[in-house]
Amino acid sequence: MRRSPLRRSSGAPHRGPLLARLRVGRKLMLLVLLPVTGLLAFTAFSAVAQWREVRALRDFHTGTEVSFATAEVTDAIAGERLAAVTARLRPGPDTAAERTEAQRATDRALERAVNRAASWSGSDIAGDLDALGRQLHSLRVQITTGSLTAPDIAEQYGNVEATLLHDVTSLEAGRPTRASGRAADAHIALLRAIEAADREQAEVAALLAGPAGRPTGAGRWPALETAQLDAFRENTSAELRTQLYVIQFRDPGRAVRRVRDLLATARPETAAWPSYERWLADSGARIDSLRGIQDRAARALDATAGHDRRDAEVRVVRDLTTSLAVLALVTFLALALSRSITRPLGQVAAGARALSYGDLSYDIRYAGRDELGDVADTFRELRVTTERLAAEIRAMNTAIDHNRLEHRADEASFEGTWSQLLGGMNGTMASFAAAHGRREEAEQELASIFNLSLDLLCISGTDGYFKRVNPAFERILGHPRETILSMPFIEFVHEEDRDTTRAALARLADGVEVAEFENRYLRVDGTECWLQWSARPVPEQGLIYATARDVTESRRTAREQAALRRVATLVAHGAPPSEVFARVAEEVGDLLDTTAAVLRQEPDGSQTVLGTVLGIPEELEEATRKERSEAGYEAIDAVTRTRRAAHVGHAVGAPIVVDDRLWGFVVAASPLEMLPVGTESRLADFTELVATAIANADSRDQLSASRARVVAAADASRRRIERDLHDGVQQRLVALQLDLRLAETLVTDRSSELAEQLVHVGKGLDDAFQDLLQVARGIHPAILSKGGLGPALRSLARRSAVPVELDLKLPAARLPEQLEVAAYYVTSECLTNASKHAHARVVEVSAEIRGGVLELTIRDDGSGGAEPGRGSGLIGLIDRVEAIGGKLAVSSPPGEGTTMDVRLPLGTPSPGR
Repeated sequence: MRRSPLRRSSGAPHRGPLLARLRVGRKLMLLVLLPVTGLLAFTAFSAVAQWREVRALRDFHTGTEVSFATAEVTDAIAGERLAAVTARLRPGPDTAAERTEAQRATDRALERAVNRAASWSGSDIAGDLDALGRQLHSLRVQITTGSLTAPDIAEQYGNVEATLLHDVTSLEAGRPTRASGRAADAHIALLRAIEAADREQAEVAALLAGPAGRPTGAGRWPALETAQLDAFRENTSAELRTQLYVIQFRDPGRAVRRVRDLLATARPETAAWPSYERWLADSGARIDSLRGIQDRAARALDATAGHDRRDAEVRVVRDLTTSLAVLALVTFLALALSRSITRPLGQVAAGARALSYGDLSYDIRYAGRDELGDVADTFRELRVTTERLAAEIRAMNTAIDHNRLEHRADEASFEGTWSQLLGGMNGTMASFAAAHGRREEAEQELASIFNLSLDLLCISGTDGYFKRVNPAFERILGHPRETILSMPFIEFVHEEDRDTTRAALARLADGVEVAEFENRYLRVDGTECWLQWSARPVPEQGLIYATARDVTESRRTAREQAALRRVATLVAHGAPPSEVFARVAEEVGDLLDTTAAVLRQEPDGSQTVLGTVLGIPEELEEATRKERSEAGYEAIDAVTRTRRAAHVGHAVGAPIVVDDRLWGFVVAASPLEMLPVGTESRLADFTELVATAIANADSRDQLSASRARVVAAADASRRRIERDLHDGVQQRLVALQLDLRLAETLVTDRSSELAEQLVHVGKGLDDAFQDLLQVARGIHPAILSKGGLGPALRSLARRSAVPVELDLKLPAARLPEQLEVAAYYVTSECLTNASKHAHARVVEVSAEIRGGVLELTIRDDGSGGAEPGRGSGLIGLIDRVEAIGGKLAVSSPPGEGTTMDVRLPLGTPSPGR
């Protein structure tokens, strides 16, 4: 192979001078453009200066337009001032209407000026005009109230005019050119002259309408007007100066001069004064003529400013166009020259760049015999070498693809760096072969772990199909591997969990990891199993790596423990046995997804249903009632014989054993399908757990019933004793009293010892009768049986030794007898304790029916300190209240009195079972 004649020396690259690092084309461009750039910079600076001049002329032109609108406001205010002065001097309907019309004209002119000032970016003319409008409004209010004289009115309007003229002066102060400046000075001077004439008109009119009927002093405005008109003549055109001269020597002008001369004399002749109306007419005509000149001066100013602006704009565009044309021509010549020189260099550079990028198809067509030609030949040789090297690399890649790892490149056919590169490739091939062997060993180990894992391991695609599953899938689901891989895995998911599974798959497809996601899969026999998943996606490969654990048993155990806790909590809270048995049936039905019942085995061999749950539609319950009953009785017979859980077709049963005796059964039945094998074991395990709770509830039921029977028997005994005393002893005492009264009537001598003895015996019989009556009432008050709880409590309050405040909100209908008796005795005992032990001053008793419960509260202001645990009579009250299902709470802080809150349910338990 021929060596390339061009080789770079090793080491750091050499950086030459700045010009040596520039391309040839750029050097040519610099050579041509450097002098042109200076010219272009000069032209640009000149264009910027001219553009600033144009911008200043534009701003001045815009300012003059705003000043013209402001000048219109000054003319309108001058008219309003004259109308206001006239209305003050000559009040009447006509002058008032003229003043109103002048105000409207001023408002319209002011609105136009504000709208025009919105386009001005300089000083805040719009704000000044807005403030001026508010000032005018305030002045008009003062004029309307009559608080200002005519001179004051003229003076106030003059202040407003001065503000406007100041704004006009600031708007026309730009003066970008001499012609525009002179036109602006002439316009402003004429405006000030007209303002002086207006103020002179108003002042002289006020003097002529004065009390004496004639003016007495000279005006101060003619001098100002003359000075401003002189300034106008110096800056305006000859035509406008001529027109001004004509106006001054016409009749209105001569009339105004005569009045001024009269004002200037020390003692003017009275007969020479003009009338008020004549003065207004002459001075108004003269001022109107001056305003005509003002309009022409404004047009001249506008024309001058517009002409100056257009000239500057044309000049800027012309100079900029010329500069751009020169630049475009020079640039075109430079590009043409650069292309003619740099085209061969571009081909060589493009070939080198393509070769550096690995493009071997690029061909350098330049074949000159100069230095560039030698460079082109060298690059052609380099391309042939790189093509041979690329062929060796392709051969090695092909060997890797076909697993021929023993292949090696022919490095002997190359020299230098190329040979070293191929030697490195051969070394890489050898290392890859060794790594491939180690990878095969790792894959075999991974496959062993994959197949031996008890958990479910899989690789699935984002398309919804399993790509690979381990044997645990076959063991847990029962489906063969081929079936699992051939069907979308959503087909194995329970219908109720498919939406959540699809949502989890969508998150995985988006690259989000999913941990502890649970769903139900269907086994081959139709049963469910709960799987807990953890998955990690690989979106770039479209794969999902996942592992699952069968948590069916743990979930089942957790549900059973939760059900057991709910039943135990219910028992601990003292719920009625019926509610406990119903909850046990409900929990069994929920755990097994069946109907369920709790039955008690009676001594005669019959069964009593204590709680049931259907959990199926009513029509299905009616249609399957007979079949479920028969299956349930068969299960009960089997459990009775064996005292173990039994499975009979659609039903299962488990015994409830309490103290080694068969207390009852828990039966579950399925209305449509056979219960799975093992259901009886689950039922037996749960029944064994809840047997203690059932026994506790049953014991509490029996205890409550026995307490209720004891209380009922005691109350019956009290009623019987009270009835016996009333019908027996009390009647005998009444008969003896009558006999004694008869004996007393037979004694003739009332002062004898016998008569006194009879009286003494009669009093003793009365006392014995009253004592017996009190004893009978304490045993069982008759008023409670006849009138009910309300009258009985009122009777207690009347007989109490301590004042009692009653607040009874009881219905007219009678309450249950046990409830009335309990409430009566609790109240009676509390009143006795308050009197004997607490030494209370007052007792409050309130009773109310609320939410099916009688709420009775007894509160005293005694010494307090009552504690049921010390063996007091409160224990008996608590037993009596709790025997009928009620609650009694005692609050008795020492020194703060005693409060008893009693809650008695209206539906009191029966004393028998």
